[in-house]
Amino acid sequence: MHQIELFLFIGSILIITSILLSKASGKLGAPLLLIYLGIGMLAGSDGIGGIAFDNASVAQAVGVVALTLILFSGGLDSKLSNVKKVLLPGISLSTIGIIITAVSCGFFIKYLTDFSMAESFLIGAIISSTDAAAVFSILRASRVNVKTYLTDLLEFESGSNDPMAVFLTITLIHYIQTQHLSVANFITSFFLQMTLGAIGGYLFGRLSVIAVNKIKLEYEGLYPVLTLSLVFLTYGLTSYIGGNGFLAVYISGIIVGNSKMIYKKVLIRFHDGMSWLMQITMFLTLGLLVFPSQLPHVMAPGLMIALFLMFAARPVGVFVSLIKSGISLKEKLFISWLGLRGAVPVILATFPMVAMIGSSKQIFNLVFFIVLTSALFQGTSVAFVARLLKLDIKEKENDDGLIHLNPDECIKCKLFEIKVECTSPVAGKQIIQSGLPENARVLLINRDGNLLSAFGTTTINEEDVLLIAAEPMDFTNIALKINPKSSAV
Repeated sequence: MHQIELFLFIGSILIITSILLSKASGKLGAPLLLIYLGIGMLAGSDGIGGIAFDNASVAQAVGVVALTLILFSGGLDSKLSNVKKVLLPGISLSTIGIIITAVSCGFFIKYLTDFSMAESFLIGAIISSTDAAAVFSILRASRVNVKTYLTDLLEFESGSNDPMAVFLTITLIHYIQTQHLSVANFITSFFLQMTLGAIGGYLFGRLSVIAVNKIKLEYEGLYPVLTLSLVFLTYGLTSYIGGNGFLAVYISGIIVGNSKMIYKKVLIRFHDGMSWLMQITMFLTLGLLVFPSQLPHVMAPGLMIALFLMFAARPVGVFVSLIKSGISLKEKLFISWLGLRGAVPVILATFPMVAMIGSSKQIFNLVFFIVLTSALFQGTSVAFVARLLKLDIKEKENDDGLIHLNPDECIKCKLFEIKVECTSPVAGKQIIQSGLPENARVLLINRDGNLLSAFGTTTINEEDVLLIAAEPMDFTNIALKINPKSSAV
């Protein structure tokens, strides 16, 4: 069997195995990253697979590509209205909280180990960010139901704190290599990267929406390819001009996910699938990179650092950054405990290896063990902590024993038929360009007695009869939008 065939064979077996074993996550309450990393370790040089892999540059490249798509997909699933509610505490957690966590861990690592002060702060920066995929896979697997505000805050923090950790890591590696760091340059560089990242994310998000809606492609299957290319363009160009590419793709995902766009559901499903593929590929690659036989040498300091991170550094960072947020003590404790470490710290641990820092291999092994410890201890106890803090919300039952739904959750839409008159301003336009309200949906079109499926790119003709789903209160506005000169509304 040739090398490429062997690569595809082994790769497909590992991915299929990871997918099948992911069912164990729900039963065991363990994060998926533990399963994927475990498979990678078993397949590696020290495992039963015996696959020799020790290329930090390749692992870093895989991690950057994977993280780019994961963050974009995370942004797609974020509702802008929810993001606005948690924006200030979320930014505080992802900046002040990250800095406090990194600095406090740095001092502790220096006290505990023989690493230099710069290397200690580097390790602190690497392990400072949380992992959104690990947090929410555990919440779903454990069937923990907490306040929407808390889940929105945790999601936003996990998606937005990676850029800060990346910035701190790269800055400290530069300092170790040059022994020079200007506070003024540090602050200027930080604001420049974040500002350009935010602007780039917004502009490319808008560009993506316009491109998908305006470019009439011959084949529907090309639209996911187009958005995929735009995601990489967002990261690549933003990073090239000095901005933070990770922040850019996350914000771009939020913009795209909250805009009116053709084939939107198809695109969201596509990027969700790509996100899962990237998670599996990334964790398998990182699992292959580690040598389990080297982990016992870092177990003692790794366990101490992990416990300090869980019970001291993370809680202090959370409580200080949320000091004026109005969030209750129990909720802050829960946020502190859900600071799971995952893919990002392990990816960042490859940066010192690529930069050929002297103690980089020891740093990587230490970070890897800390991530495993965090996922094992915190990941398997989320449900217990939520119930201990009495934050696990249960559906309330009435005296009749039935569960009654909130009226706001009921379906309010009604179906209406509207004929498009010859003077209608929407005649000749695509549905996406018709200006109908966001919550209105054209389901079917009766055209000369034939029923046609309605898509965003479907053109509305004169004399068409549209079957529209909308709330009753919007019917008059919709009718006037379609036939403004009609008196029979």
